[in-house]
Parts: sequence; C-alpha cells; structure tokens
Amino acid sequence: MPYSNATEAIEQLAAEIGENVYIDIAKWHLYLGDAHLHTTLAQQFYPMLEKGMPSEDEVLNVVKTIPVKVGGGKREIPLSDLLPMQSQVHLMDVLEQFLKKM
Repeated sequence: MPYSNATEAIEQLAAEIGENVYIDIAKWHLYLGDAHLHTTLAQQFYPMLEKGMPSEDEVLNVVKTIPVKVGGGKREIPLSDLLPMQSQVHLMDVLEQFLKKM
C-alpha cells in the first residue's frame, strides 16, 4: 500500500515500531509506543528506507543516538543498551516489511 505522503508513512512506520519493538527493564517489556520512542525512530528511519534497506550496523548506529531518560531525567541511557537482541531482530523485521509496502 503506497502512502499518500511522507507524514502518513512516518506515522504508519511509527505505529509498527511502537507495537513490535520493546525495551527490557528488569524483565519487563515496555513497547516503544508506550515509551513514546516510536515516532523518533520512525522519523530517523524513514529517510533511510527511501534509499533502500539500511544495514544492521546503520540501524544500530541510529538506535545508539537515541537517549532514554530514566529516574525522572536524572540519567540518560542509549536506547541500544535497553533493546534486547530479540527486539533488535523485530526492529529489522519491521523495517524490512515496511520497505516492501513502500
């Protein structure tokens, strides 16, 4: 399904990321939609997807640059430190499936 504009596509990508990718904190899975991190990632990944599928290293480099505030903002941890391997795989799958729909 082609998207009518970039905003619609980013919103759809954000929804897919938010529903399928989670951070793991003390064995609790907090999905990125609930953590309000999905839109930030979608905005970063969409321009990359317009050029084709980014490599796993490119995806992980983006994830490393996203700070996650914890403890009421006392500390920031890179998103990459909170994503378990399974969630990284889900993120790559979401990006690949989204690219097929573009």
